[in-house]
Amino acid sequence: MAGGPQGIDRAWSSAPHDGVARALVGALKFRRLLPVAGVMAERMHWLVPGHLLGGAVVAVPPAAARRRRRGFDPAGELAAALAARLGSDVASCLARRGSGHQVGRRRAERIRHPPRIEAVAPAPRSVLLVDDVLTTGATLTACAQALRAAGARRIVAVTFTRRL
Repeated sequence: MAGGPQGIDRAWSSAPHDGVARALVGALKFRRLLPVAGVMAERMHWLVPGHLLGGAVVAVPPAAARRRRRGFDPAGELAAALAARLGSDVASCLARRGSGHQVGRRRAERIRHPPRIEAVAPAPRSVLLVDDVLTTGATLTACAQALRAAGARRIVAVTFTRRL
């Protein structure tokens, strides 16, 4: 895991997870300020190197219970906003099974017990995997494994922030 999420061809984040960037993530995830996803996607679209922006956009899936409680999916909102800027579609091909949330877990526990992600549809050959925060890479690794098993050949992950 030292080199980044396994199974990902390239991972990129628009900012460290602090200051204004961290506040924007919190506003989206915990205060339900959905328009913030557009601001975050605009920054990502502006800063992501162009050669990384190919492929179908796929959001990291939320835990079902967390999605029900929030009433929306933060990564899905971010993926939809980024896809709109790219003129791409969002491919819904992944699902998270079980509660397996990572928030509050220590690094070693996140890596040892990643969320259970599975493909629920064939994966596009080229994927732009989108999430709000890259912490340990355990969730992106689990997504990459499911996507590769479902047919993906190129997977680039982009996140709004990265915890260093």
